[in-house]
Amino acid sequence: MTELALLGGKPLREKLFPAYRPIGEEERAAVDAVMRGGVLSRFLGAWHDDFYGGDQVRAFEARWAEAFAVKHAVSVNSATGGLYAAVGATAVGPGDEVIVSPYTMIASATAALIFNAVPVFADIDPHTFTLDPASIEARITPRTRAIVVVHIFGQAADMDPIMALAKTHKLKVIEDCAQAPFATYKGRPVGALGDIGVFSLNYHKHIHTGEGGVVTTNDDDLAERVRLIRNHGEAVVGGMGRADLVNMVGFNFRLGELEAAIGQCQLDKGPGLIAQRRDNVAYLEGRLKGIPGLTPCAERPGDRHVYYVHPLLYDADVMGVSRETFVAAVKAELPASEMREKDGPLIGQGYVRPLYLEPIFRERIAYGGGGCPFTCPHYDGVADYREGLCPVCEDAHARTLITHELMRPGMTRRDLDDVADAFHKVADARDQLRAHDAAAG
Repeated sequence: MTELALLGGKPLREKLFPAYRPIGEEERAAVDAVMRGGVLSRFLGAWHDDFYGGDQVRAFEARWAEAFAVKHAVSVNSATGGLYAAVGATAVGPGDEVIVSPYTMIASATAALIFNAVPVFADIDPHTFTLDPASIEARITPRTRAIVVVHIFGQAADMDPIMALAKTHKLKVIEDCAQAPFATYKGRPVGALGDIGVFSLNYHKHIHTGEGGVVTTNDDDLAERVRLIRNHGEAVVGGMGRADLVNMVGFNFRLGELEAAIGQCQLDKGPGLIAQRRDNVAYLEGRLKGIPGLTPCAERPGDRHVYYVHPLLYDADVMGVSRETFVAAVKAELPASEMREKDGPLIGQGYVRPLYLEPIFRERIAYGGGGCPFTCPHYDGVADYREGLCPVCEDAHARTLITHELMRPGMTRRDLDDVADAFHKVADARDQLRAHDAAAG
């Protein structure tokens, strides 16, 4: 039997995997055109026609709205800014609670803190890793004002029961679509299923502008409130004649003309890039069949998963090897990817640590040193961030979830075969790993 690279054998592959490069000549030409025009931004933080931005920003927003079948698209400088603006637009404030997933980028939760509300973490589904509607229902209190639903890893959350809960309890629903552009739920695009959707254009994402984001909604008032929070609303509402001042302490979340021009090119490429991801995942899952203890996470029937990462479920009892040892052995067989050499092989255990275990929540320190908003006089609840709060999430993170990015567009069939062969090589030699672990104690 071939010796595993982790134990001193020869790695299955040493040549770097190709980089993910969705930016090309189209984007270069678009940037050149903007540069020749000399207008890199036309936002003005006052009530003026330029309050809504320049020609490229407006064209990008119109095209995004059409592509995602939504009435309004508001560009922002990041999905984090978009989440902050979205939560603020729903009038969340001190004393309120916002239900959110613990298994997501932390901005999904800190968006509530920005407006002095308290994040409440609900558990996730063990197969899709999106919020579990039953857990959401158990967390609803008279203080709940909104739910931030994260379409994590590219799969839509189960939105129908979540929207039914929101309707019953008069809650706003914000979709965090950062990892799921072009994903669908029962044939409908994400970002238009709840009250507000937020997309990311960060360079890690399916399509990108370096940094950037887009907020979507079919609600005229929510769209205008997002625009005000994006662009110094406090300096605009007077001239606009707007009487409702709630959360109108604005920010600078504006997108530039260069990024908006790139964004239009990326929109054109989006469907093709998604198709390549799905095709690569289908091929890889076919090659991974038969490995004991390793199961691809199922795509919900009727939906379209867009695979920001490719999640796999790992059963250490079946494999007879801990997840840590198994993943270390697979990584030892494979190289890094171009442009991300320092990251090593793009395979990981779990995703982020459950957010409520981060110091900001465990210590309940956000604004000042007095515990606000967790112990704010406006808040009459008890912020619960104890270990064990969301057992499904903790189990996925600690034991069962493997994620990787080695299915991105640009990966050839030969590249995908090398990935699959590495998994098979390690699984076939798992007796070596058991002996190694036993010897190590």
